[in-house]
Amino acid sequence: MGTAGLRRVEQIMGTPISVQLTDPLPPRRLAALAEQTFDWFREVDERFSTYKENSEVNRFHRGELAIGDCSADLRLVVEACADLWRETDGYFDAYATGRFDPSGYVKGWSVQVASDRLLAAGCRSHWINAGGDIRARGGPRPGEPWRIGIRHPWQDDRICWTLGGNDFAIATSGTYERGFHVIDPYRGAPATALTSVTVVGTDLGRTDAYATAGVAMGQSGLRWLAELPEHEVGIITSDELCYRTDGFPVLPLDPASGPPAPTHSGITDQPAPRLN
Repeated sequence: MGTAGLRRVEQIMGTPISVQLTDPLPPRRLAALAEQTFDWFREVDERFSTYKENSEVNRFHRGELAIGDCSADLRLVVEACADLWRETDGYFDAYATGRFDPSGYVKGWSVQVASDRLLAAGCRSHWINAGGDIRARGGPRPGEPWRIGIRHPWQDDRICWTLGGNDFAIATSGTYERGFHVIDPYRGAPATALTSVTVVGTDLGRTDAYATAGVAMGQSGLRWLAELPEHEVGIITSDELCYRTDGFPVLPLDPASGPPAPTHSGITDQPAPRLN
């Protein structure tokens, strides 16, 4: 049986954004909610894109706008990035590349805002995926969880975990798609020790930032990630070890996807899943 509702994909913020609405609402209402959601992402792209010369974030970076003259959204993001810098001992650093670039927070935050707005509008069952940053509520059908596949870092046609739930935010940061793009701000060099960090929580802006900070920390991030309150994590290192916390919401994999990752308690080393 297929999933009822509406599904739509657009390319915004340099990434495909997929919105799926599964509440039993009239089709015209679902279409209007989807359009409002994509309008929000277009607004975020105009304001926060570091590739658009006259975006608000670039004007702020160049000193053309004082913080007091910025939009409420930009002021909120600047404050959130400062809080996260303190919370992560400086490993989440919006200035790590030498300029103000809050992209490691903005994408997840914007999806979280979109999800909160849908919920407030009466759409309680939806799924938003912006380039792998996911906020899901409800399910594809009544009584069923959303199923999210986490890609195997070395075999792009396989997955290493399938995560399931009815209300979660999932963010993955790693080196397997964009290369060594996360900077360790203390060394001023790319972080290479952790190939994939997946963080599960309920606020996608924070889970996105935590995943980025964990990659930046490298091996020292294993314990820090494991001890994040109210979050669960799954990690694969560059030497092919995998770790996951007890509450990491793993579902059984489809047999066609290969054997599941091993189950273990806490953060203890275990061979990474090898999918044949």
